[in-house]
Amino acid sequence: MGNNDLQKFIERYLTIENELQLLKEDKKELFEEYKENFKPSVIREAIRQAKLRTRLGDDVVQLDELVAELDGKLQ
Repeated sequence: MGNNDLQKFIERYLTIENELQLLKEDKKELFEEYKENFKPSVIREAIRQAKLRTRLGDDVVQLDELVAELDGKLQ
């Protein structure tokens, strides 16, 4: 691996890091833009829950049953 390869790697890495930062800022701006329509903490939780339900697949039925059973019993 030569200096040229290392330089290319560093450039690409820094480009990706910059793009990630820009996306993070865009995401923050999106929440700011819609905060009048949706409470940010609620929409973040809804997104988290949707991702969880997707990961669980068929097991989401069991999750729903457990949540229904626990609803109102926990503080």
